[in-house]
Order: sequence, then structure tokens, then C-alpha cells
Amino acid sequence: MASSLTCTGVIWALLSLLCAAASCVGFFMPYWLLGTQMDKPVSFGTFRRCSYPVRDEEKQITVMLEQCGRYASFHGIPSLHWRICTVVTGVGCGLLLLVALTGLMGCCISDLISRTIGRVAGGIQFVGGLLIGSGCALYPLGWDSEEVQQTCSNSSGQFKLGSCQIGWAYYCTGAGAATAMLLCTWLSCFAGKKQKHYPY
Repeated sequence: MASSLTCTGVIWALLSLLCAAASCVGFFMPYWLLGTQMDKPVSFGTFRRCSYPVRDEEKQITVMLEQCGRYASFHGIPSLHWRICTVVTGVGCGLLLLVALTGLMGCCISDLISRTIGRVAGGIQFVGGLLIGSGCALYPLGWDSEEVQQTCSNSSGQFKLGSCQIGWAYYCTGAGAATAMLLCTWLSCFAGKKQKHYPY
């Protein structure tokens, strides 16, 4: 199979796939913020949560349901900042995934990725990484919501964790975005082969 990528381009395509996978997995997993409520572990993502209180009508008490799920609606997400973070990070992950899949196709298809297209793809990766980074920066603004405060011993606030801690998914999302923004964008400049100029 003929490739439209240089050796650097193949490294770029594989690294782009790793960055996109890291960011997408981190974005989807509800382990951005970890805490406890009613002696049960609780975790939050931007649009998902694990363990939440429900009312047991038989016993007339509130119990923790230990399972993960999405919020019932977009407006059910406990903070406006988290809603914005969900949209911005989701769009950024989509852009990184698009470029990564294009780069992988460039490994197998000749004349798909030229130097110019490689640089455009790098620009798209930079924008995607910037969007995800913006989402990660917005996320702590939602720590003052009632749901988070109940989980963090009523001591959390914007950019103040209280008794909670940041989870691995937050770091995974941010690391994927930073690598895409810095390293992949630079490698993309050398990814495509120079186009042959035909005399006709």
C-alpha cells in the first residue's frame, strides 16, 4: 500500500490517534472529580455522575444508588459552566478524532495528505486542543454547585476542591489535548510528502 505520509507523518498519525483516544476516553468517563457522600464514593464528569442519592419510599429514607449514568437532560447538568464545558470539550474531541482518522487513512492512501493538508490538519488539532483545554479550565467553575458541595463536605467552591480530589479522567483529557496542541501540531508540518508536479 502506498502512503501519503513521511516517516514523521506516520508518527504524527499514531500520536494523533493516541491523543484523540486519551481525550475522548477522559471526556466520556465520569471520574473528573472524586468525593464521598453518605460514606459512599461519588464521582462526576462533565455530563455523567456515579453514585447519587434517591428516596426509598418504603423505608422513607434517602439512600445512595451506586451506579453511573448521564444526567436526565442537558439542563439537568448541575452547573452552567459544566454545560459549556461539555459542549466545548465534546467539539474539541470530535476535531481531534477527525484529524486522527484522516491521518490513519493517509497511512494507507497515496496522495491523500500533502504538506498543505498536513499543516491544515495541525491547525485543526491546535483548535481542538485549545477547545478541550478551555473546557478543562471551565470545569472548576462548577465546583460551587449544590451537588458538588454535598459531595465535598460543603466546603467546595469555584477553584476550591474542599474534601474532594481531581480524578484521573480530568488529567487524561487534559494531557491528550496538550500533547495534540503542542507536539502533534508541530509534527503535522512535516507529515505530508511533497506533491509531485506533473507536466500536464
